[in-house]
Amino acid sequence: MNCIIVDDDNFSVRIIEEFVNQTEGLALLGTFTNAIDAVNWLNNSEKEPVHLIFLDIEMPEMSGIEFLRALNVIPQVIIYSSQEKYALESYEYDVTDYLLKPVTYARFIKAVNRARERFERKENPVKQSTEIFIKNNSSLVRVKYDDILWIEALENYVVVNTFKEKYTIHFTMKSISDKMPSERFMRIHRSYIVNFSKISAIEDNSVIIRTESGNRVIPIGKSYKDKLLNDINLITK
Repeated sequence: MNCIIVDDDNFSVRIIEEFVNQTEGLALLGTFTNAIDAVNWLNNSEKEPVHLIFLDIEMPEMSGIEFLRALNVIPQVIIYSSQEKYALESYEYDVTDYLLKPVTYARFIKAVNRARERFERKENPVKQSTEIFIKNNSSLVRVKYDDILWIEALENYVVVNTFKEKYTIHFTMKSISDKMPSERFMRIHRSYIVNFSKISAIEDNSVIIRTESGNRVIPIGKSYKDKLLNDINLITK
């Protein structure tokens, strides 16, 4: 992936440059200590395509957020900052990750891997199903993945919970977990699979899913928690 660094701090620039040079698959096209210069360069249609920007937030003349607003096209962006307070606003621009300084290489490569996955999905799109058929008595019912909130184990059955209906089918959790697309659904407990997009909050050892009748609290199993926290877009040091 072609990348650039936009940061007015020379010390931070040297660290990110070193990390980029250590990472296979990244090609550094340029480093900008002035955000305005970077905007002008990026908005030039004759340049090589840029797939990823490493961006500082706090810069003179133009902040990182103002920089994003000024771009004609926003590629993937990994922000790094000493402040957490800009994180919420930055995600309005679909940033790939938000790192807190000092940035370690372990945290850097985790963010880059996330960017690489998004890049590969965009470059090599795979047509994916958006629905599943569930046996309901003597008929097969079409259920959209987006309508499924969570799936719950019930002895030798599983219950598929949607916004309006519940479907009880003779299936094991392992079997239905294998059938559900992993980019949409995740097993967070031996008895629960949840739809990623329906999680409204994570509190202690539970996830919260909003339903028409209120919030549903679903426990997170100890052996599943680390994977859940690794897969979500989590702001950590």
